[in-house]
Amino acid sequence: VDQFETRIKEGMAKKGYDPEFADAIFKQICGFGEYGFPESHAYSFALLAYISLWMKCHEPAIFLAALINSQPMGFYAPSQLVQDAVRHGVEVRAVDVGASDWDCTLEHPSPVHPELPIILSLSKEGPDHPEPVLRQAQDDRGTVHPAAHPAVRLGLRLVSTLSQAAAERLMQARRIQGFASVDDLARRAGLDARDLQSLAQADALRSLVGHRRHQLWAAAGQERITDQTLLANAPIVERAHEQPDLFEAPEGEAITLDYAATGLTLRRHPLALLRSRLNQRGWKSADQLASLKDGSSAWACGIVTMRQQPETAKGVIFVTLEDETGSVNIIVWRHVRERQRTALLRSRLLAVAGQWQAKDGSTHLIARRLVDVTPWLGSLATSSRDFH
Repeated sequence: VDQFETRIKEGMAKKGYDPEFADAIFKQICGFGEYGFPESHAYSFALLAYISLWMKCHEPAIFLAALINSQPMGFYAPSQLVQDAVRHGVEVRAVDVGASDWDCTLEHPSPVHPELPIILSLSKEGPDHPEPVLRQAQDDRGTVHPAAHPAVRLGLRLVSTLSQAAAERLMQARRIQGFASVDDLARRAGLDARDLQSLAQADALRSLVGHRRHQLWAAAGQERITDQTLLANAPIVERAHEQPDLFEAPEGEAITLDYAATGLTLRRHPLALLRSRLNQRGWKSADQLASLKDGSSAWACGIVTMRQQPETAKGVIFVTLEDETGSVNIIVWRHVRERQRTALLRSRLLAVAGQWQAKDGSTHLIARRLVDVTPWLGSLATSSRDFH
């Protein structure tokens, strides 16, 4: 900034500003250039990064719930956040009208050993600031089992076509009394057929009526009845012999419906269903790639979750692929991008052949060939967050 001092001060003098005032202004500009932008931003970013990493390490359930409740934000969609949390041992529970609030919430964890009670104790990390920790009592052999993190109950906010107003009515009715049936839910929460269909498609009525196909059947027979109608208090009763004998949807169909309704699944990752096909081609998972030596040739395949092309990268695109074991970072040089642009930019499921690089804890695959295998996903609705 110093090289502009004469120009700035002379320009201000021509405008009639006092020399002392011009000097003070220039000093403020210098101060902003030296500290105001780079150092203050670096400090605040470092603080945020440290706090985020601490939370992810020590309170992964709280970290997950907070990030989902803050969506849309950042690089990662709820699906990637949940997949990562589950891989790190967080128990995630499905959206359910009997338990879910609008936001994701924390619930008592499932016992590691159901026969042992969970007790609250204080950690011994520091006498001045003891932290409450959930622990299990000793078993028959005197072993004290490790602390359990809270479970995360997914919120109604994830049901793609459900309004917050409908969710608020549902929560208010549930606080008075739990729901006995889909009919009871519809009446007391004032939900119409569209609301019920949204909940059924999200598998959120399971605690009331069973698997998703039963939920859709029950929702289809409901109509919103207001207090002003003649039959407002007349319940709809369907005899058992009138209920169709519906089979539960196959796993692949259930996963597809999960993604369509909430953008994620708590069932197996879609790539787990394709793993045998990938293995036949010698395409490795993220876990298998991590064990390769630096410089090895390999194929990877995963759902595209992110594409980045920073202005400073000179045409390089960074791609993140996700499978059932984790994520793989792909580097696509400019000449590869120009030659295989369609597969790179349009694929939702991408196979990549390249050279594996693993140095100083950093791993990535340098792409040589890209193959779009999106048709293998069928109608599964996935999306990538792309940044340019």
